[in-house]
Amino acid sequence: MPLAQTPPDGHPSGSLRVFWPVIVGPLAILSLAFTGVAEPGPAVLASAVTAVAGFMMLRRLGRALESPASGAAQSLAAAEDAPPFAAILDRLPDPLMVIAAEEADDLTGRRFLFANAAARELFKIQPQGGLLVTAVRNPRVLEAVDEALFGGVEGVAEFETGGTQGRSWLAHARPLRETGGRSRLAVLALRDETDARRSERTRADFLANASHELRTPLASLSGFIETLRGHAKDDPGARDKFLGIMLAQAERMSRLIDDLMSLSRIELNEHIAPLGRVDLAMAAVDVIDALAPQARDKQVAFDPVLPPRGGAVVDGDRDQIIQVIQNLVDNAIKYTPKGGTVRVEIFPGLSAEAAAAPRDPAAARMSLLTPDHDTTERYAALRVTDRGPGLAREHLPRLTERFYRVEGQKSGDRSGTGLGLAIVKHIMNRHRGGLTVESVQGEGATFGVYLPMAKAGAEIAPPPSMIAEA
Repeated sequence: MPLAQTPPDGHPSGSLRVFWPVIVGPLAILSLAFTGVAEPGPAVLASAVTAVAGFMMLRRLGRALESPASGAAQSLAAAEDAPPFAAILDRLPDPLMVIAAEEADDLTGRRFLFANAAARELFKIQPQGGLLVTAVRNPRVLEAVDEALFGGVEGVAEFETGGTQGRSWLAHARPLRETGGRSRLAVLALRDETDARRSERTRADFLANASHELRTPLASLSGFIETLRGHAKDDPGARDKFLGIMLAQAERMSRLIDDLMSLSRIELNEHIAPLGRVDLAMAAVDVIDALAPQARDKQVAFDPVLPPRGGAVVDGDRDQIIQVIQNLVDNAIKYTPKGGTVRVEIFPGLSAEAAAAPRDPAAARMSLLTPDHDTTERYAALRVTDRGPGLAREHLPRLTERFYRVEGQKSGDRSGTGLGLAIVKHIMNRHRGGLTVESVQGEGATFGVYLPMAKAGAEIAPPPSMIAEA
């Protein structure tokens, strides 16, 4: 171990300062012995003890100097191995931005210096920074950012993003320490509140709709029960008639509750895109086979125009796509007169414009749902055409409203819950698809849906029957 070390700055280390007492002390004692001031024997012993003590002190000091250097080297190595903070923030699941501004009066001077991957995906911005107003346009969020930048307090704001799959966000803007220059910094963090908001809204809607729609059948059941307990209790004919009506009302209540529960579940997960793959043509075949007995009872025939297996594979949840096709075909059977035909067609490989394009220029037409789509996206379109009375133009905008039924088509064997098309719309919205309707009064109506086609190499979800056989 060296006795002296010189650090990079040129100043002598602690070892060099200890070196001189180790040498000078014993020499001074020996010089006293040579000059006769001290006895030679004790002087030699004292000089030896002094040299040993100085040497031990030098060794201890050397170890102490080496330990901090080693610890600093280890800390430096650990810091070099640690990932940079920007990489850590970039991988956070919640959107986060660092915003800078100089003057409070300069409304266009707010810039984002950093935006993580979630923020870039949400606002469709580039990572190198830019004007804040090009990414965030909500005035409440911009006001919260100003409070953090120039007021030094935390700002909170709620807002919703647009598009067919709207989402609810809670924005937190907090001030950062001021820099040495004129710029002020703040961090904007967003939290997705969509699930909580939709859960609250779904619960409220369910209670409101259930209480409203169940009131009529419950009143009918109560009235018939009172009648059967009164003067009709000994009348077999009246009793059988009333019991039949009561059974129909109970079945309607059951269907209504099932549809409300189904709609609530769909709305709750509407913002989450499905991950499965479905052969649309095979799903249509399954629905036609399932509804064949109902069509025979109504004396209605099917006219399917379908591509071969694997020709119309789409991204989607098989159960929900089956529900969409079943609702549309079931409606077509209801409104097609005896001896009529229900046509089911599938056209793969269409652009969004072609999938939503009208077929009959003379028909009243409306797009009930238009997806946010890329120009390169390809869709598979399914159209179901009936030969019923058709729909007047004024009814088309309200077809997907809950419980809306066209006047004059609410009774008899055509009665329903009024939720079928609402369910179809929400399922298509979850699947990033579209919904259209066109109708000619007296000639029938055509309902069309179109879904994004699966990319090449995607695995097709087998139908439940194939899973059971496997």
